[in-house]
Amino acid sequence: MLEVGSPTVLSFRTNTTCNALLRELQQIWDDIGESETEKDRMLMELERECLEIYRRKVEEASNSKARLHQSVAAVEAEVASLMAALGVLNMQSPIKAGKGSKSLKEKLEAVKPLVEDLRLQKEERMKQFADIKAQIEKISGEISGYSDQLNKAMISSLTLEEQDLSLRKLNEYQTHLRTLQKEKSDRLNKVLDHVNEVHTLCGVLGIDFGQTVSEVHPSLHRTNHEQSTNISDNTLGGLEHTIQKLKAERRARFQKLKDIVTSLFELWNLMDTPQEERIRFAHVISAVRSSESSINEPGILSTKTIEQVSEEVDCLSKLKASRMKELVMKRRSELEDLCRMAHIEPDTSTSVEKSIALIDSGLVDPSELLANIEVQINKSQEEAQSRKEIMDRIHRWLSACEEENWLEEYNQDENRYSAGRGSHINLKRAERARVTVSKIPSMVDTLIKRTLVWEEERQKPFLYDGVRLVSILEDYQMTRKQREEEKKRFRDQKKSQDLLLTQREAIYGSKPSPRRSNSFRKSYGNGSMTATPRRNSVGTTTPDLLTPRSYSGQRQNGYFKEVRRLSTAPINFVAIQKEDTVSTYTSICGSEPDSPPQG
Repeated sequence: MLEVGSPTVLSFRTNTTCNALLRELQQIWDDIGESETEKDRMLMELERECLEIYRRKVEEASNSKARLHQSVAAVEAEVASLMAALGVLNMQSPIKAGKGSKSLKEKLEAVKPLVEDLRLQKEERMKQFADIKAQIEKISGEISGYSDQLNKAMISSLTLEEQDLSLRKLNEYQTHLRTLQKEKSDRLNKVLDHVNEVHTLCGVLGIDFGQTVSEVHPSLHRTNHEQSTNISDNTLGGLEHTIQKLKAERRARFQKLKDIVTSLFELWNLMDTPQEERIRFAHVISAVRSSESSINEPGILSTKTIEQVSEEVDCLSKLKASRMKELVMKRRSELEDLCRMAHIEPDTSTSVEKSIALIDSGLVDPSELLANIEVQINKSQEEAQSRKEIMDRIHRWLSACEEENWLEEYNQDENRYSAGRGSHINLKRAERARVTVSKIPSMVDTLIKRTLVWEEERQKPFLYDGVRLVSILEDYQMTRKQREEEKKRFRDQKKSQDLLLTQREAIYGSKPSPRRSNSFRKSYGNGSMTATPRRNSVGTTTPDLLTPRSYSGQRQNGYFKEVRRLSTAPINFVAIQKEDTVSTYTSICGSEPDSPPQG
């Protein structure tokens, strides 16, 4: 059975209709009476017209088929192009998948959704590329400073190619954009750091910040958003150059202020400026004492601050000129005090009398004289420092001598062993004093050796108040030795005296007659012998011995007397006691015949 719509059915229907119409036409021709020739002619014309219609329809169908083929081919090409541009490699075209089983229209209809989808993907991808490209061009322009030449080169290198819209290419653009964004962030932070540093330096130097950064780029003094566009090499280079210039200016001003403050300190110290007046420049002094790089106080190195300090120095300098004579006298007095404490002789070229005479005569500038005294003070300080060890030993020796004096006085006290208040303290001190006194000879020997080493190193004598210390020490040793010998002779003499008195008492009795007693008291009361022989035997040791203090006490008008005149011999206790003993003995013996024996 034939299917409806098939070519055979259509041909059958066409033939049936044409035959019916042809029979109807022949009947009409018969009724009309047309000839056979006319009938054949008209049939031939009818056949020709039908063929013409079929041929036209075939041509139209052929053209439609060609157009469909062309459309399908164009769509296939577009799909291939879109897939290639988008980098889609794993997608199969519906046309190729249904080849040979579908009509052209079906193929065309089947591929339309894919084409629309690929077109949307391309459009979206184009937007992504355009957005990234715009950002890249913007950041590149900011980095290049919108230089026309660099900007054109960057735009030409980023010309969007529609043939390559793949994800790989998009990732390359995104990677490039992230790199530029990071560089922009780094440059922005660097610009902000430079701007902050310029702001700090301008504040310290008292310079207008806005004008300074505007010289680099006008927008640096505006909003942060505007600042973010100024990250070019020119901007960074300009800021770095400005920072170097400001640092150089800070270094120069710091040194200038430091020099001025140094002069200010010298004038303050010279003129004894009170602390209340100095406090006005406390912040400046604090800044100068710190390092240059750590200064951040606004205006501390401004020209105004430097001018204020300079004006103070000028004012003090004028005041100094009017008080120069007083300052010279003061510094000379300080020099003499320093020399007196170190027991050295001050330079006589700047003595008070000579300094006053030179200033009054106008022959010498007071500043030069003051500078000369300053030099002498420095030399004296150095000299005192080099003598410090020996002076410390001298002080310990003199302290030991004082302990010896105290011990002598303590030994003369007949009530020293009484149970009075503080007696135990004196006993402990006496014990320590005896240990100290026993060390005096070794202390003197060591001091002499140290002094000789000092003299050999410096090739000059060690003078103590103008007298050579070694000579003082040697005289002290000799006098101490003589004193010890005299004390020994006195002790021996006293023993002989006590033995003689004991013998006389054994002969005449222990109770003396009134005459004998009076004679004995008279011999003690006439000044030739003290009531306590021991007290007179030791006396005061140090004044008799030639210590540096005894030399220092004999100075007159800054000069020493003759050293040997100071070396007065100690009292000859032995000779005195001999006279007292003979007088006592004669008194006792002389009174004996007149007095009756004591039973």
